Amino acid sequence: MAQSTPVGDLPVEGSPIVTEAKPTVRLYGTFGGVFTPTLLTILGVIMYLRLPWVVGNGGLLGGSLVILLAIGITTATGLSLSSIATNTRLGAGGPYAIISKSLGLEIGGSVGVPLYLSQALAVAMYIFGFREGWNWIFPHHNPLLVDLASFAAVFAIAYVSAGLAFRIQYLVMLVIIASLFVVLGNMDVWRNGAEIKAWGTFRGSPENSFSGTNFWAVFAVFFPAATGIMAGANMSGELKNPRKSIPLGTLAAIGISTVVYFLLAVWSARAGTPEELTSNYTIMIDRSLYGPVVLAGLLGATFSSALASLVGAPRILLALAKDGLVPRGEGLAKVSKSGEPRNAMLLTGLIVLGALMLRNLNAIAPLISGFFLIAYAVINVVMLVESSLGLVSFRPTLRLPRWVPLLGTVGCLFAMFIVNPTFSLVAWGLVVALYFWIMQRRLTRRSDDVRSGIFVAFAEWAASKCTELGISTSRAWKPSFLVPVADGAELRGEFRLVVDMCQPSGSVKLLGIADKETVHDLTPRVENLGMSLRKRDVFSTWSVIDSGGYVMGTTAGLQALKSAFFRPNVLLVSLPEDPARYPELQALIQEAVRLKVGVTLLGLHPKAGLGRTAVVNIWLRPPLLGESVEQTLSRGNMNLGMLLGYRLGRGWNADVNLICIASEEGQRALAEQYLEELRDLARIPGHAHSLVFVGDFESSLAQVPQSDMDIMGMPKDFNMDFVRRMVETTRSSCMFTVDSGQENVLA
Repeated sequence: MAQSTPVGDLPVEGSPIVTEAKPTVRLYGTFGGVFTPTLLTILGVIMYLRLPWVVGNGGLLGGSLVILLAIGITTATGLSLSSIATNTRLGAGGPYAIISKSLGLEIGGSVGVPLYLSQALAVAMYIFGFREGWNWIFPHHNPLLVDLASFAAVFAIAYVSAGLAFRIQYLVMLVIIASLFVVLGNMDVWRNGAEIKAWGTFRGSPENSFSGTNFWAVFAVFFPAATGIMAGANMSGELKNPRKSIPLGTLAAIGISTVVYFLLAVWSARAGTPEELTSNYTIMIDRSLYGPVVLAGLLGATFSSALASLVGAPRILLALAKDGLVPRGEGLAKVSKSGEPRNAMLLTGLIVLGALMLRNLNAIAPLISGFFLIAYAVINVVMLVESSLGLVSFRPTLRLPRWVPLLGTVGCLFAMFIVNPTFSLVAWGLVVALYFWIMQRRLTRRSDDVRSGIFVAFAEWAASKCTELGISTSRAWKPSFLVPVADGAELRGEFRLVVDMCQPSGSVKLLGIADKETVHDLTPRVENLGMSLRKRDVFSTWSVIDSGGYVMGTTAGLQALKSAFFRPNVLLVSLPEDPARYPELQALIQEAVRLKVGVTLLGLHPKAGLGRTAVVNIWLRPPLLGESVEQTLSRGNMNLGMLLGYRLGRGWNADVNLICIASEEGQRALAEQYLEELRDLARIPGHAHSLVFVGDFESSLAQVPQSDMDIMGMPKDFNMDFVRRMVETTRSSCMFTVDSGQENVLA
C-alpha cells in the first residue's frame, strides 16, 4: 500500500522557506491515501443519528430529494477536483495547492488559512460527537476526561505517522461495514416495517416540541453529511500518483456513500412511523440486528473523522508555511526524517486542545461549514475558469462540461446561505480580510498561475465588443502617453509631471530609441523607469527598438501601435536643448497629427522646473462671433490642454486660471461669456479663476499671475522658437498641445 522515495527541497513561492533536510516520504496509493479517509469522513455521525430524522420529516421522496441535492453539490465539486487533479501534479496542500496554483497565492492563502482552521476545529467537533456516543454507553464518565482521552489517542496516532492512522482507519472501516450489515440485514424491518408517506409534513424534532420545520431546515441539518470529499486530496503531496488516486478514490467514495445513503433512506422509511423517526435519534441502533455493533460503528465514524482531519490539517499548514503565508513559519515548513509535518502537527494539536476547552463549538460550527463551502466553491471556480480560457496547458484526462463546475459553484453558494446566512457573510468577510492582508505582504507571485490568462481573456472579450460596437472613446478618455526615451536620464525631469497627469487611471508606454551601440545600456534604464512608474501606481509598459534615429524610431512606434487596441493617444515629447533638432521634432509632431495621435510638447524651465506645483494657467483663444464653445476649443487645439490642465490642477491641488485675451474692449463681454459657459459645460471646479485681458498676447503675458505650468494650444504657424520664447517670457514651464479628435472636455 505504500512505498518510500527520497524527496528533495522543492522551490517555494512567496517568501520562500527551504527545508534543509531531505526526508524520505512514505507514499500512499488510492485505497489507503484517498478512498478510505474520504469515505470514512463522509459516512459520519449524521448518517447514524440524523438520516432517519430526515426521512421522518420529509418522507421517502422528500428525504431522498434532500439527499440528492446535498450529494449533487458535493459531487460537482468532487468532479471539478478530480478533473483538475488529472491536469497537474498538485504537490502538498490539497485544495490549497489547487487554488493557489491557479488563482495565485493571495486567493489560495485567503481560502487556505480558514480551511486549515476549519479542519483543525472539526477535530474538536468530531471528538465531542465521540464523547456523546461514549457517554450514552457510560453515562457516569466525566465528559472532559473522555474528550481529553479521545484527543490524546487521536493525536498520538496522527503524530506517529499517517500510515498508522490509515491502518487504524482500515479497522474502523470494517466496523462501519459491519454496522451497516446489521442495520440493513434486519429482515423484520423490510417485511413488517411501517408505511411512511412519500412526502412528509416536516414535523420537526423533540427539541422544539415538534413545532414544525421546513425542507431547507432539514437540508441544512443533513448537508454536512455530504461533505468531507477532500479528506483524501489533503494527502496530495504524499500520494504515489495523485493524478490517478485523487479522481479514482474521491469519486469512488462519493459513489459508494451515495448508494449507502439511499439504501438507509429506504430502510428508514420502513423502520418506523414519522413520529418515531423524528423523536428517536437512536432508532438505527434500536432496530438493527445487534445494537452494540451499530454503536461501535457510530463511535468509529466520529473517531476516524477526527483522525482524518488531524492528519490532513497539518499538511495544509505545511504548504501554507512553505509559501510564506504563515508569519515566522520557518519551523512549520519543516518535516521529520520520515516526512511527517511534526511541527505543524504540534501547533494543530494546540488549536484542537484550546477548542476542546471551550466545551461547546455549536456557536461556530456553521462558520466551519461556511469555510468548507467557500473552499468547495472556489475549487469549482478554478475548474470553470481554466476550462473557459482555452489554455493549451489545461489538458485534463477527465474532461467535464462547463455546466458541472457552474452548478457546483452556484450550489455551494446556495448551500452556504441556506445553512446559515449570517455566518456565511462572516466567513466571506474573513476571507476577504485575509486576502487584503496577504496582498499587503507583496509575496512573489507563482509563475504558473492563470490569473494573467483570466485578465487577458476578459480584455480580449472587451476589446472585441468595443470593436464590434464602434463606440467613441471621448467620454471614457484617459491619457495613455507614448514617451520616446533616447537617454536613460531623459525622463527624470518630467517624471513627476507624467505621474501627476496619469493619476488616476492613466498609463505610459515608454519607447526606448537606441542603436546597436546603446541598446544594451538603454534597455535596463528604460525598465527601471517603467518599474518606478508602477511603484507610483501608474500602469506602464516599455520596449526598446534598434532604429535609425529618434524621429524614425518614434514614427515606427506610432505606426506599429496604431493597430493596437490599447494604443497610446498622446505623444509626449520635450523641447530639445539643441536647436538643430527642432526640424526633426517638427516633422515628428506632423506625423503624430497625421496618425490622429494627440501631442503634448513640454518645455521645462531650466531653473524653475515645476516650481511649487501650485498654479496652472490654461490659455484659451477667444471665441468668434456666432461660434459655439465646442468649435472654439477645437479651433484652438485645447480639448487635450483642458483635460491635462484639469488633471494637473487636481493632482497638484493647485489654483487653475482660465485665461482669455480679447483684442479690444468691445470683445471682453463675449470672452467672459465664453469662459462662463465653458466652465459650466466642462464642469470646471468652482475654485478655478476666469481671467480676461484686453490687448495683444505679448503685453498680456506681463499681467497674468505667475504660474508653475502654462498650457497652450499649438497654432497652425507653430515653431519651436516660439516655445523657447514662451518658457523665457512666462518664467515657467510650458506645455503645448494638439488635439487628436478623440478628446472632448465637454463630454
